[in-house]
Amino acid sequence: MTTIAELAEDRTVDGVYAVSRKERRRTRGGAPYLALELSDASGRVDARVWNDVELLDGRFAEGDAVRVLGRVESFAGKLQVQVRALEPAEDADPTALTPSLRRDPDELDGFLEFLAAEISHTGLAALVQGFLGDIELRDALRALPAAGADGHHGYAGGLLEHTVGVATLARETAELHPRLRRDLLLAAALLHDVGRTRELGRGPAFRQTEEGRLLGHVHLGLRLIEERARDLDAAVRAELLHAVACHHDRPAARTAEAAVLYHANQLDAQAATRPVGDD
Repeated sequence: MTTIAELAEDRTVDGVYAVSRKERRRTRGGAPYLALELSDASGRVDARVWNDVELLDGRFAEGDAVRVLGRVESFAGKLQVQVRALEPAEDADPTALTPSLRRDPDELDGFLEFLAAEISHTGLAALVQGFLGDIELRDALRALPAAGADGHHGYAGGLLEHTVGVATLARETAELHPRLRRDLLLAAALLHDVGRTRELGRGPAFRQTEEGRLLGHVHLGLRLIEERARDLDAAVRAELLHAVACHHDRPAARTAEAAVLYHANQLDAQAATRPVGDD
């Protein structure tokens, strides 16, 4: 069985993968073909079905696990699988056939709880602990990417990894700059992407939900926080909501904490995605 990480040009492919994207298209001549993205725990690769399109199209749907036989070619500088045969892999779990984080998720969960315990403000601590006590939300942190399959931390568990990364940067910045309201900044960092748990569906596709497509994760996150922060002091609640609302909008930041959260979010995302030089 061939993993995606092992693919090389002019090699035969024989493996079980999840269909993380499926689109029916037409060539310039009008002939139908299938444009696929296949995934497993080691990565993702584009694939094309040129022959027997009608027959094969009915055998599987986006999100299914499939057994693929084909050959690897290079197209536009990227590897692409030319599918020769495809059949459902009914014994395979497609949610397990998706790229996942390389760090230990249990260790990251421990860091998350450590960072939450650092908050001394009674109201903010209670709010954050309420989120962390939500089993469904904790499961989503480990199951979802931080910004979709094509964004930063674009793998299962990326949301947990990114949340811990941003909160750690926020904590360290507050240590360097004691003028910052540490509890407010840390709470905002831990909750800044909570809306992703409503915006994104589970793997392997990680498609936006209808609610997520229309409203986006920032709006959804603010709504979740407002629903659970009714007992929080009104002024503190407004500051927290402002920081979360601005974490993708630097010019809108009106407080130092909101500006720091924006930069911590950008720094963690860029550090995870930008190319690095050769050793």
